[in-house]
Amino acid sequence: MTTLSETTYDTPYGPGRIVARRADRPWAALVLTHGAGGGIESHDLAVLTAGLPRFGVSVLRVEMPWRTAGKRIAPAPSVLDTSFTALVDHLRPRVPMFIGGRSAGARVACRRGRALGAVGVVALAFPLHPPGKPERSRADELLGAGVPTLVVQGERDTFGTPAEFPVGTSMVVLPGADHALKVPKRAQPGQVEVDALLVDGVHTFLRRRVGRVDVAGE
Repeated sequence: MTTLSETTYDTPYGPGRIVARRADRPWAALVLTHGAGGGIESHDLAVLTAGLPRFGVSVLRVEMPWRTAGKRIAPAPSVLDTSFTALVDHLRPRVPMFIGGRSAGARVACRRGRALGAVGVVALAFPLHPPGKPERSRADELLGAGVPTLVVQGERDTFGTPAEFPVGTSMVVLPGADHALKVPKRAQPGQVEVDALLVDGVHTFLRRRVGRVDVAGE
């Protein structure tokens, strides 16, 4: 059984929202935020919110103040970092806390992971560079997270294919997936199978980071 809750908190840039789906007996919590082009309803965040709690991982989605206010353009990175920090500071999970996000949210998580006391970062569709501009690499941001980091990257991501990442990057590659971590309708494997790889990859990373041994039913 899981429980769903929604809370709004003030930040220096206006109110933001946290939507939590808590596992019945959690052993970890994963705090996720969205990208610059969408909200916490994005496909990959929804998949993890639906899939991880049954394995004992609570998922808390953080909606940035600009999105809560109904704005369409994300603010500067410094504003995102401050807003995310202010919202996460309201969370005091009694279990190990991981943070992450998709695209621009993955960048925020990498920049703030160590300062927030996370035991690991989950970077979904990390935008290694703008499309078509590999010379504008953000690898230093990824490598500077200061805590173990898992990248979940689509095979066809125009913001950085898996092969472009630094050697040694801990990564789950989703076959046929784009920057939204979605595959074409007739692709094989299909979306259901790719979504299962997403959940399994993140679950495995979290479990290994906390030293949790596989148990029956997981």
